[in-house]
Amino acid sequence: MANLQYFDVILRPVVTEKSMADMSEKKYTFLVNPEANKIQIREAVEKMFEGTKVKAVNTMNLDGKKKRRGMVFGKTAKTKKAIVTLTAESKEIEIFSAL
Repeated sequence: MANLQYFDVILRPVVTEKSMADMSEKKYTFLVNPEANKIQIREAVEKMFEGTKVKAVNTMNLDGKKKRRGMVFGKTAKTKKAIVTLTAESKEIEIFSAL
């Protein structure tokens, strides 16, 4: 397992129609480091965003897409997404409120 600090775990939020609709249920989607586990993701969210309490973390590993550039074939990098569900009494995450 990698020795990741909490600020290395969460890379950026995922902003799609589905993720924006899930915010009403206090579910937030993040792109995370592929080597991070659920416990590290939970700790990173609670440390980065004050007043939040994580109820559950669901993760999914996504393979890279096949790409072609001329006659050369390749793949994009693997990614990992995490859907973080907050408790009912938890504060909302402010970075999503401006969107």
